Amino acid sequence: MKMKIEVESLPRVEGHGGILVEMDGNKVTTVKFNILEGPRLVEALTVGKTPQEDISLVCRICAICTLSHRYAAIRALERALDIKVPEKTQLTRTLMHMGEMVESHSLHIFFLSLPDLLNKPSAMALLDQFGAEVGMALRTKKLGNLVMSTVSDRMIHGENPTMGGFGRFPTREQLLDIKKEAEELIPFGVKAIELLSTFTLPSFFESDTLYVALDPEDENFGFVADRVILSNGEKRSIEEYKSITNEFAVKHSFAKHSLYNKKPFSVGALARINLLGERLTGEAGKSYRKFYNPRWKKNPLYFILAQAVEMLFAMEEIPQLVDKIVALKDPEFVRPAKDHGEATGSVEAPRGVLYHHYRVQDGRIAETDIITPTAQNYEDIERYFRLAAENMPDNHDRDLKAILEMIARAYDPCISCSAHLVELRRKQDGESSTVTGVPR
Repeated sequence: MKMKIEVESLPRVEGHGGILVEMDGNKVTTVKFNILEGPRLVEALTVGKTPQEDISLVCRICAICTLSHRYAAIRALERALDIKVPEKTQLTRTLMHMGEMVESHSLHIFFLSLPDLLNKPSAMALLDQFGAEVGMALRTKKLGNLVMSTVSDRMIHGENPTMGGFGRFPTREQLLDIKKEAEELIPFGVKAIELLSTFTLPSFFESDTLYVALDPEDENFGFVADRVILSNGEKRSIEEYKSITNEFAVKHSFAKHSLYNKKPFSVGALARINLLGERLTGEAGKSYRKFYNPRWKKNPLYFILAQAVEMLFAMEEIPQLVDKIVALKDPEFVRPAKDHGEATGSVEAPRGVLYHHYRVQDGRIAETDIITPTAQNYEDIERYFRLAAENMPDNHDRDLKAILEMIARAYDPCISCSAHLVELRRKQDGESSTVTGVPR
């Protein structure tokens, strides 16, 4: 018997995507994560722009990951143009990055994925049972927004962080307000992990996968580095990003896919926790050691718990960063040492490793390459779709469509970020589709 399962528009994710699974008896014949968001061709738009114009343009790829895109671009262009920033600038950038992690993770955990764990249609349906927790989640998200707007001067697409420094640094009073709110929310971060650990997650689609994350050189847990670590033991420079991601076009998506050694891999919070979790200290470290188990390496639904651990880590880091920042004087702005160069910059966006690569010639962008975390995850998402369809028990308490949606949402896909790399043209009258890559 043939069966078709289709989610035309996946709810509770950023962007527009759908799921298609077709089966002939017990055999899966088609698995597609259809990315329907139109191509935006951002890389081509940056060519001919100044580096400063580029930074202000690429951060608009996404309103959720706006600071991660800006930060990755800044890091790449500073490397290319030989700009070395002082300690206070670096600490303030780390603070803004922690704010984005808190804002994004709290949104995904409580408002996008938690309804799945409780078999509810939306966060609104949780209010009777978890009203207090939803209220605290809103307050946590507000903390992230406060950090982002204070440091970048605007909640979304802020212009304050730039090459060589900041337009202005936050005041002591602003920073101390952030510290106070973060300290008050740390106990909620602990309770959130404890709550999420009580849910029983389905296991019938579990399978080992390859994980990829940035590897901070100081052997601490963190979100910025110039090298990559893989769960197979390899370590690579971010300048080798093309041979790590190996992007290729697929006919059913406006975004490219990635494979490493011809196999799918995952990036994001679960990759970071699996690879770097032993480095965690404080309450985040205690929670990791209490709740982590080998299933985290096999089941993408543990993304939600991994994000909760990272959210707590970021909330613990914020007060420490504030103390260091307020003790330092505002530094001078650092100008480029040259007007040409080529380099890669990378940060961990909330959803995983983000690469920005630039070649600058005579003070203008000559070449841009951006590879987003969600695009790297698509192959692994489709692999878990297939595993779920092939192994779904007849007596499971949820239907396959619901399970497929849970898997997709667990990765917290940022579809708008991923859909700017390829142009898809569908021919009419039954002719085959063709995919055209964006010129480099």
